[in-house]
Amino acid sequence: MIAFAGLFVAAFLAATPVPFQSELVFLGLQAAGSGALWLVVVASVGNTLGSCVTYALGRWLADRRDHRWFPLTPSQLIRAEGWWSRWGIWLLLLSWAPGGDVIVGLSGVLRVPFPLFLLLVAIAKTGRYITLAWLGAAAFGV
Repeated sequence: MIAFAGLFVAAFLAATPVPFQSELVFLGLQAAGSGALWLVVVASVGNTLGSCVTYALGRWLADRRDHRWFPLTPSQLIRAEGWWSRWGIWLLLLSWAPGGDVIVGLSGVLRVPFPLFLLLVAIAKTGRYITLAWLGAAAFGV
């Protein structure tokens, strides 16, 4: 049970601006004999909830666009909005990839509807951990 709690925390932190990797924890637990289904469930829920925190930070930042410490200049924000309108909401399916936290945070700044955000991020994060479990099973023979 403690191992799954550790995986949850690792996956949660990995989806926030905190630099952290959950893959090593996931694969370590899988190599130690933990069931892949539970690993996928725990890691996916933790990672998705962590992305919700990043989304909320983006929403919070959006209300502070006029502050000098806002991370984007007005011209950068206009470019980001154009980039988002070109590629669309489907970019959230890449939220699992390196740099995906930027996509997640930007979706908060641009006020993507939360139910749609949650659905696409949950699909992306779960797909990532399913793939990781499959690769781990092939590597460890479990």
